[in-house]
Amino acid sequence: MSDELQNLRNNIDRLDEEILARLAERARSAQRIGVIKQGNLYRPEREAQVLRRLAAANPGPLPDQAVQRIFREIMSACLALEHPTKVAYLGPAGTFSESAARKHFGGAAALMPTAAIDDVFRAVEAGNADYGVVPVENSTEGAVGGALDLLLANPLKICGEVNLRIHQHLLSKAEGIGAAKRLYSHAQSLAQCHEWLNRNLAHLSRVPVASNAEAARMASEDPESCAIAGEAAAELYGLNVLAANIEDDPNNTTRFVVIGDHDAGPSGEDKTSLVCSSLNRPGAMHALLEPLARHGVDMTKLQSRPARGGLWEYVFYVDIDGHREDANVSAALQELNERAAFVKILGSYPVAAI
Repeated sequence: MSDELQNLRNNIDRLDEEILARLAERARSAQRIGVIKQGNLYRPEREAQVLRRLAAANPGPLPDQAVQRIFREIMSACLALEHPTKVAYLGPAGTFSESAARKHFGGAAALMPTAAIDDVFRAVEAGNADYGVVPVENSTEGAVGGALDLLLANPLKICGEVNLRIHQHLLSKAEGIGAAKRLYSHAQSLAQCHEWLNRNLAHLSRVPVASNAEAARMASEDPESCAIAGEAAAELYGLNVLAANIEDDPNNTTRFVVIGDHDAGPSGEDKTSLVCSSLNRPGAMHALLEPLARHGVDMTKLQSRPARGGLWEYVFYVDIDGHREDANVSAALQELNERAAFVKILGSYPVAAI
C-alpha cells in the first residue's frame, strides 16, 4: 500500500470521528430544543430552510440532492430521540406512498401502513399518527380525485409536499415472462405503462388490484404471474426485475402532500392550496381569479371537481405561489373570500425541497 493511500485513509478516519462528534453535539442541541418546546420538534418550514441553506452552501463534489438526503436523515434521527414521528401512508409496505413518506420524513420515522387513503386521514385526525402522506396528482394520469375530495371534507391541513419520480418495473418470481398468464397492478400503473404493455405484453390478462405492493405480494405467491411495482416492492417480496422503467413517460412523477393538524409557517419559498366555488352568474370564474392577478399572485394549478351538492356544480382546487401570511397573498385571499360562494384554505407549506 502506498504512503499516499494510507495517508488518505487516515485522513478519512479522522474526519469520520470529527463528523461523529459534531453529530452528537447536534443531537444534544435538538434534545435541548425539545425540552424547551415541550412538544413535537417537526417544523416543516424550518426543515425546508435548513435543506435550502445547505444546498446553497454546498462546495461539492457531492451534488445538492445528496447533501439534502444526508441531512434529511440526520434531522430524522435527531427528531426520533425525543418523539419518533408517526406517519400514516397508503400501504401495504412497498408502495410508492411509503417511498414518499421515507423521502420526506427520513428513515427514523415510524411509518404506519393503512388499507386506504381514507384511513390515512382517519389515523391523523384520531391522533394515532402525527402526519399522513397521500398522493394527489400524477404527471401522466392527473388528479387523484378521492384524495382531493377528502381534503375538502376533512379539517386536516396540508403542511408539506413530496415529488416522487415514479419508475415502474415488471416483476416476477420467474426468470422470464414466457410462462406468465396474469399481470397484477394498480389501475394507475396499468395506465402509466399502457403503451409499453400493448407493445410487449398484449396477450396477458391485466388484473387491477388495490396497490402496487399488493400486486407484488400476489405475484410472489403466483408463479404464473407478474406484477408492475417499484424497486422497494421487488426487494420486499423477493421478485426478479424482468424489465425496468417501463412507464410510458420517462418523467412520470407523482405529487404527494403531507397532512397534519396544522400547516406550516413561512419558509421563504412556499405554496398555498385552497378549494373554492363560484357564484352561479356570468363572469363568476373571472371574478374569482382576478384578485390573484391584480395582487401579483401566480396560480400554478386549477383543477375542477364535481361538487357533492348538486348536478353540474363544481368546486375548484387552486395552488398559488406564496404563503397565506405574505402580504400580497393575504390581500388576494381576502378579496377571494368576498367574491366566492365558498373558500377553504387547505394549507400553506414549503415547496418540495428535493
